Amino acid sequence: MSLLWRNRELRIGLAPERVYVSGAKSLDLTPAADGGWQAAVEALPEVLKGKGGVASVVLADQFVRYALLPHNEALKTDEQWNALARHRFSVLHGPRADEWDVSLAATAPRGARLACAVDKALLFSLSEIFQKGGVRLGSVQPFLVTAFNRMRRRIGNGSCWIVVEELGRLTLALIQRGAWVATRARRSDTQWRKVLGEILEREAAFLGLSQPVNHVLVCAQGELAVDMQQEWHAEALSYRELALSKE
Repeated sequence: MSLLWRNRELRIGLAPERVYVSGAKSLDLTPAADGGWQAAVEALPEVLKGKGGVASVVLADQFVRYALLPHNEALKTDEQWNALARHRFSVLHGPRADEWDVSLAATAPRGARLACAVDKALLFSLSEIFQKGGVRLGSVQPFLVTAFNRMRRRIGNGSCWIVVEELGRLTLALIQRGAWVATRARRSDTQWRKVLGEILEREAAFLGLSQPVNHVLVCAQGELAVDMQQEWHAEALSYRELALSKE
C-alpha cells in the first residue's frame, strides 16, 4: 500500500476530534460520544474551499478495523485473499461486516497481510464531498498503514512494537524480524504513558513471546516523554507529521 506523493498534493488526516491539513493548522472538533467519523467528514467542505488539485486522506485507526492474516501458500490471487479477509471479519464482527469495504496490505515478502475494513458509508461520503469540492481524491489509507510505510526503513528486519495514540485508544502492532506478528486495539486513559511498559509486557505474555521485544515506536499526539524502565528503548514520533508527511 505504498503511495507516490506529488509535491503539491493536499494531505488530510481525519480523526474523531481533529482534522489535520498539510500546510495549515489542525481543525479541532467536538467528537461524538461513539468516536464516529461523521463530525470529521462534515468539516471537510470548509477545508476544501479554494484548494483544487489532488488530495490524499489518512483515516484514524478508530475508523478502521484490522485483522492480520498469516501467509498462506494456498492463496494465489488477490481475490482469494480478499475472500479470506471478508470471512475473518464476518466471524469476528457478524453481519455488520457486510457494510465494510475491505482492502489488504502486504507487510513483507511471504509475511502476513494486514486486512483493513472501513465503513462503505464513510468512503461514499468522502467521494461525494471531494467531487463537490472540486478536489480529486487520490487515495484513502488507514493511519497504521501510513505510519508503517513511513517507518519501514527505520524498522528494516528488526523487531519493535508500534503504539498509536488516539482519543481514548491505543493501537498496538508487533513486528518481529521485519514481519508482522500481531495487531490489537485497546482502550486507554490519560495515564497510559506511565504504564506502557506493563501494557506491552502483558501483550507479550498473551502472545507467548519467547524473546522480549523492547524497542517501541510511539506515534504520539503532541509532545510525549515516554516514561519506561531502562530495559525499554522508546522513540516518540509525531502523529500529525506521520499522517501528513511525504514518504
